Amino acid sequence: MMRVVDTSAWIEWLLDSPTAKHLESLVPAPDAFIVPTMVQFELYKWLCREVSRQKAEEVMALTDKCIVVPLDSDLAIKAAHLSAQHRLSTADAIIFATTRERDAELLTCDAHFEGLPGVVYVEKQI
Repeated sequence: MMRVVDTSAWIEWLLDSPTAKHLESLVPAPDAFIVPTMVQFELYKWLCREVSRQKAEEVMALTDKCIVVPLDSDLAIKAAHLSAQHRLSTADAIIFATTRERDAELLTCDAHFEGLPGVVYVEKQI
């Protein structure tokens, strides 16, 4: 099964948080790992702010080993519809639309995705 890993799950993994332990078995192999360019944007921004530009570059190199899906006009329109339908932010709608477009599952730790079709939600552990 192809799987998109949302930015929230990436961050938990990068922080090696208690939640990361629950995510380990759910993260796909690179040939089944879809990375929307929106996730690359969010990860790069977060890593530069919270860690370092060097770490951000390392993670971008890792994402490039996966299936990177850029935002195009068709995907943008689908995201707009999904945003209105499910009351998702722009970034979340793009990530969810990419998941749906690729007939994949979305692995996330963001509660606002919980209950949406094709979502594997892992609650954050404290």
